[in-house]
Amino acid sequence: MSLDVPNLRSDTLEDHHERLRDEAAAEPTMEVPIAEPTKKTQIIAIYGKGGIGKSFTLANLSHMMAEQGKRVLLIGCDPKSDTTSLLFGGKACPTIIETSTKKKLAGEEVKIGDVCFKRNGVFAMELGGPEVGRGCGGRGIIHGFELLEKLGFHDWDFDYVLLDFLGDVVCGGFGLPIARDMAQKVIVVGSNDLQSLYVANNVCSAVDYFRKMGGNVGVAGIVINKDDGTGEAAAFAKAVDIPILASIPQDDDLRKKSANYQIVGTDETQWGSLFAELAENVGEAPPLRPTPLTQDGLLGLFSASQTGADFVLEPATDVDMRGKNSVVKESLEVVYDNV
Repeated sequence: MSLDVPNLRSDTLEDHHERLRDEAAAEPTMEVPIAEPTKKTQIIAIYGKGGIGKSFTLANLSHMMAEQGKRVLLIGCDPKSDTTSLLFGGKACPTIIETSTKKKLAGEEVKIGDVCFKRNGVFAMELGGPEVGRGCGGRGIIHGFELLEKLGFHDWDFDYVLLDFLGDVVCGGFGLPIARDMAQKVIVVGSNDLQSLYVANNVCSAVDYFRKMGGNVGVAGIVINKDDGTGEAAAFAKAVDIPILASIPQDDDLRKKSANYQIVGTDETQWGSLFAELAENVGEAPPLRPTPLTQDGLLGLFSASQTGADFVLEPATDVDMRGKNSVVKESLEVVYDNV
């Protein structure tokens, strides 16, 4: 892909800015496939606010699926590269991007064993991302998937491929599964707080937008993590018309086990049945087209005392903005007396 880099020596700065404005205003022209998915593999993208518990949910979900006899591949698509940390007892997994860079400098090819690791039947890897200030995380995701294709991604034999995406970011790379029909369905992870549901609603908006363009990806449902019983996440699910796949309680035992990198998604723990039900729901839930909420609609799920939803906007004035520099100017307006 070639990039059209403007020649700032010959172009005026205003011409450059005008082109940028035109580009920003243009509608996306990417072609979205309209054919129904034919692969037996279910590719599922999981989105959620950073820190909401996606990695915790996915590590235990994938472990339970494998325990049920399914072949599962877990791919971390978050630049933090922490998706597989719980699965591997806190040990950092070499990322695809990092490994690819080192291999390229050494004149070597990346092999499966360099980037993919397994535990109790779960296969897992991390795409990774650029160092801080040295590149775009979204572009890193795109590069990571290009490398996966070279490694034979389309020929792999799995029942489920679970993709862990950061939901806070809306730039191209993080929206690939939705925009390019790379996944059959999306799952959102949220809690009973405004910020996590704001992210979940954004994901629903993206799905709805690309459905209008002919895409097939739908939302299979929401996993409510750290559920304290206040009900806002359940109200959100009802409002956008998606099912609740599981409610994982806010529990001290879960918190401690997660902090100590212990898997609870197994029949050997008291939480086994919860994750077994989640695994069944994830597998059977159809991809639905949600009805995303407006910002006011989202705020309406919470009491005004929590969000300030009853706040009335007060317009600022020119005098406000100028502060001590404000000077009353003589008006040139001609005022006629009433005759």
